[in-house]
Amino acid sequence: MKEFSNRVAVITGAGSGFGREFARIAAARGMRLALADIQPDALEAIAAELRAAGAEVLAERVDVSNAEAMERFADSVFAQYGNAHLLFNNAGVGGGGLLWEHSVRDWQWVLGVNLWGVIHGVRCFVPRMIANGDEGHIVNTASVAGLISAQTMGVYNVSKHGVVTLSETLFQDLRISGSILGVTVLCPAFVDTGIKDAARNRPAELANDAPPTASQRLAEEQTRKAVTSGRIGAPEVAARTFECIEEGRFYCLTHPKILGAVELRMQDLLNQRDPSDPFSLKREVAFKAPQN
Repeated sequence: MKEFSNRVAVITGAGSGFGREFARIAAARGMRLALADIQPDALEAIAAELRAAGAEVLAERVDVSNAEAMERFADSVFAQYGNAHLLFNNAGVGGGGLLWEHSVRDWQWVLGVNLWGVIHGVRCFVPRMIANGDEGHIVNTASVAGLISAQTMGVYNVSKHGVVTLSETLFQDLRISGSILGVTVLCPAFVDTGIKDAARNRPAELANDAPPTASQRLAEEQTRKAVTSGRIGAPEVAARTFECIEEGRFYCLTHPKILGAVELRMQDLLNQRDPSDPFSLKREVAFKAPQN
């Protein structure tokens, strides 16, 4: 995708992090915007900022895990703009701890936003984008957690591996269908996007009755430290993502040093050996074992 001016960008998770920066770049390139977020004040803040800069903005509070809510959002976008050209399935939340200690509600919340949110975005927007026949592009926000399997990040890893394979399959399905839509899967490493505080928007009905376990407390502490010490921020990741869109690049890897861990995993698979420690090549970010 090369042309952006006067085209329509749809962005979920637009109130903070990558989504907010995607919106700023899209507006600077003259795009019309459809923004969704579950946090009304954050959504209205970016919408007001971009309207003041002259952008046309549709902003709706949307829970991306809810099928009907995403269908209504898509209906609003196509009713107002008639099309969508650049779709960012970006909303995301985090979660950590020993795999067996996650509650059903943990799984429902993280998979609901991170994976089902992307599923609903594809389901609600892509058929209409194909039918309109215009040049367009879909960006699904995954993570390097979708390329490796780090300890104490199981629920998050599962959600992001799902986004990666969904994106790869979408690419193949569009190819055999003769569609001109492009696809990018964004796989950043640790970036301070606000995801460390995602629990602020966790629905009350999915809150846990029991307090966090020792492993969950430690995983939260270690994740918070890792993301706040990241060397690049959301603006740099968003800029690189737009470069990948223009280049027609499928894998958008913003932290190339992680490729050693990805290669190590592939070598484990090819050599049929037990999984290696994904942090063995980068000990300074290795997660510690919880002490009960």
